[in-house]
Amino acid sequence: MRGTGNHRALDSGGVLTGADLPRCGRVGRWWCAIGLAMVVALAPTSIGAVSVGGPFQLVDQHGAMRTDQDFRGSYMLMYFGFTYCPDTCPTALLKIANALEELDVAKAERIVPVFISVDPERDTPDVLRSYAGHFHPRLVALSGTPKELERLGRAYGVFFAKVPTGPPGEYLMDHTSFVYLIGPDGKYIEHFESDASVGDLVAALQRHVLVAEVGGS
Repeated sequence: MRGTGNHRALDSGGVLTGADLPRCGRVGRWWCAIGLAMVVALAPTSIGAVSVGGPFQLVDQHGAMRTDQDFRGSYMLMYFGFTYCPDTCPTALLKIANALEELDVAKAERIVPVFISVDPERDTPDVLRSYAGHFHPRLVALSGTPKELERLGRAYGVFFAKVPTGPPGEYLMDHTSFVYLIGPDGKYIEHFESDASVGDLVAALQRHVLVAEVGGS
């Protein structure tokens, strides 16, 4: 039986509880505890909308400039990470790929899996292209300047920072581990913690993703 308890939608009051917080490393513990919750808390209440996410202009694994507008009309399953990540990133991307495989073709084709690297120093387009090929044929891998990634991280409540691991120049990236579901209008729908299962993703996608009508978006 597929579980449904590990996906996290924002409640009607726009507030995340302690159980909703991401699991992350020691450097980002306090930031993770308030990051996405602060984004939600600061959202405009007058229009009843949750302000998570925002526009971006990044470079994909083929060296092409991509913006959020390129994905209008499609749903996005978005994950922030880095290619040198030893465990959480490949695990999350495999869950995304497996969830898409379990969906009906019509729904799966409406969803674009998106990986955003927070390690632009090492994750060049060539590296991203090789990495993306291990997970899903339609995976779009993106990165950008540190300034752009910092701005985008704030918009999504994503923390990331270098963590030295040994000799000078060697490091990992401590980062928030959420999967975001973004609608065809570019607006946030739901997010999932690192312990969400493939079944959790599939159940949420079945609820939220609509098959496009002829002439529709």
